[in-house]
Amino acid sequence: MKRREFLKLSLGATAAASLSSAARAQAPLKEIRIGYQKTGVLVIARQQAVLEKRFAGKQIGIRWIEFTSGPPLLEAMSTGSVDLGAVGDTPPIFAQAANANVVYVAGSRITNGQGILVPANSNIRSIADLKGKRVGFTKGSSAHNVVIATLEKAGLTYEDITPVYLTPPDAGPAFANGSIEAWAVWDPYFAIGEKRQSGRILVNAHEVAKTNSFYLANRDFANAHVRETREVIDGLAEAARWAEANRADVASALAAITGVPLEVQTIAANRASFLIGPVTDEIVTTQQAVADRFHKLGLIPKQIAVRDIVWRHTQS
Repeated sequence: MKRREFLKLSLGATAAASLSSAARAQAPLKEIRIGYQKTGVLVIARQQAVLEKRFAGKQIGIRWIEFTSGPPLLEAMSTGSVDLGAVGDTPPIFAQAANANVVYVAGSRITNGQGILVPANSNIRSIADLKGKRVGFTKGSSAHNVVIATLEKAGLTYEDITPVYLTPPDAGPAFANGSIEAWAVWDPYFAIGEKRQSGRILVNAHEVAKTNSFYLANRDFANAHVRETREVIDGLAEAARWAEANRADVASALAAITGVPLEVQTIAANRASFLIGPVTDEIVTTQQAVADRFHKLGLIPKQIAVRDIVWRHTQS
């Protein structure tokens, strides 16, 4: 296929997806589709039917769609297949650079629960020892940012390692069989690597950089359904407050919903940050530093301004 024909088809598909998303946003709302992963507040909200209860009187259903990582979740959100979901700090950077139709609607500080693992018997003892090593992580994920920030701290460059782009389900076996020499990931996979695959923590993310997680929405959906979007965030904030005070119950709920063993989810729940709030100026500044880091390395094609896709109703 000629390049011009490919571009024409790609642009046509993008336009069609945008029109479909906009058309659904303007129609009477019958269902809200939530994208989630195997950890965090969304799993708790699903287990407790928090959103289902809030929207039952409005005859609005809730549909839960599971993803293995943030990048495919935001891709689905941009095309209008998902209305709202939660991801780490890096997927929105790549999404915005690709002109995705998404907006930040809330934020949450990450204080623990992600980092870089090495095998227990590895001779990698410091960040500097990563030089020349195969490091596995999901491209465009929060783990990608952790790797880059970690290298910067040690005075290393991205070229000093061999990045191996793997989703968490593929990276786990690769870590276990030695195909990769280090693994950057988030909970519950981080805890799985520790508990089930004899991983040793080389770096906790909070030791190298401030990190946040985010709740994003399809832009058309959020703008057309402001009240419902706020209601979703309010419901998730309610679940988050409960989670902060009931970590043992959180672990049980996460294990029941995800199938990840209780002992693993207990580790993840005990060190997680759950509270949800507005996307503040401080959070925007931290996120902008992530965007600038990826642009400087040429990993996103253009400079972006994070503030441009913060939902205008996030703090009003």
